[in-house]
Amino acid sequence: MTTTVNRKLVPIIALLLLFATACNVAAPAAVAQAPTVDTSQIVETVLSQVEQQLPQQLETVPVVQTGAAAVADTELEEALIQLYQEANPSVVYIVTPSGSGSGFVYSDEGYIVTNNHVVEGSSRIEVVFAIGERQGATLVGADVDSDLAVLKVSQLPDGVTPLPLAGPDDLQVGQFVVAIGNPFGEQGSMSLGIVSGLGRSLASQRGQGSGSSYSLPDVIQTDAPINPGNSGGPLLNLQGEVVGINSAIASTTGENSGVGFSIPVRAVLQIVPGLMNGGEYHYPYIGAAFDAEVSLEEQSAYRLDQTQGAYVVSITSGGPADEAGLVAANTTTGRGGDLVVSIDGQAISNFGDLNSYLVFHTTVGQTIELTILRQGEQLVLPLTLGERP
Repeated sequence: MTTTVNRKLVPIIALLLLFATACNVAAPAAVAQAPTVDTSQIVETVLSQVEQQLPQQLETVPVVQTGAAAVADTELEEALIQLYQEANPSVVYIVTPSGSGSGFVYSDEGYIVTNNHVVEGSSRIEVVFAIGERQGATLVGADVDSDLAVLKVSQLPDGVTPLPLAGPDDLQVGQFVVAIGNPFGEQGSMSLGIVSGLGRSLASQRGQGSGSSYSLPDVIQTDAPINPGNSGGPLLNLQGEVVGINSAIASTTGENSGVGFSIPVRAVLQIVPGLMNGGEYHYPYIGAAFDAEVSLEEQSAYRLDQTQGAYVVSITSGGPADEAGLVAANTTTGRGGDLVVSIDGQAISNFGDLNSYLVFHTTVGQTIELTILRQGEQLVLPLTLGERP
């Protein structure tokens, strides 16, 4: 028997199920059996009474009764099936002499976006489309700091089109997302999850182990299963738009542990055109190092009036920050450094906010205004950005 009930009734149905189960549980042999309760009649009676007290315009969901009520909603299932059918042909399997990964079609001209670490140092790159067609690809451009790379094939197979990109500000925590890629070489695999967090950072692979502190801001955290081989594949919303590119996992085993990271579509929009046109991307550079976040303990140690802001711990001699007159903390005491509290009038809470603004809202040669707190006094310093070395 199939009927519909209001979504608000789902918790009530669950309670009724518990009650019905308790009523019909088998009694011990030494205890006389009580008459069997007609649980389906109880469910129908209570639901009809409660529904009369709820607004009639509220959304309903299908309910199937097989001795008891159970909720079944196929809308998400249908959306996922359609999404896969439309998006998977544009997701590719990338094979190199040293490993494999994923990518997706970016333009009708045959440009494909993937991770830099998937193709870095490869003498040969092979792209396998969902229909099984294989083509050799050339590396057009790569950027180690964002872990992005652009490949090109001579011609796209018939029916294969670029994946649409989502707006850079459309994503929210809790939103459903889908990862499509080739984990462990299993081509065309799809996994489902949610956006677990926004505004994370991903350390650059440049000079790992050498103290390099460059990082990509606004990275997406997701619990959609991401495993080796997913790297470079798209993270999609339920409309089939690319919201990110799967790049890394936080794991002690090298396999999915529920914490995956995706490069935001904002970085794709900002960086990929430069890789296509010139093979590389030029980042703005401030020439200073900052404390990532000022804790209460550090606030006391630094003798600051507040924790909000980016605290200057060192400055590169002759760099933009040095020329602008920014002051770094004393290397012995850790005190006396400038606290940057806003950039171009936009307040910042920590270095992550500062880095996000620099990467996604400024260009090399642009003059910005830094509002700083120096020994209790507020100052505004103009600073002309250089190019990241």
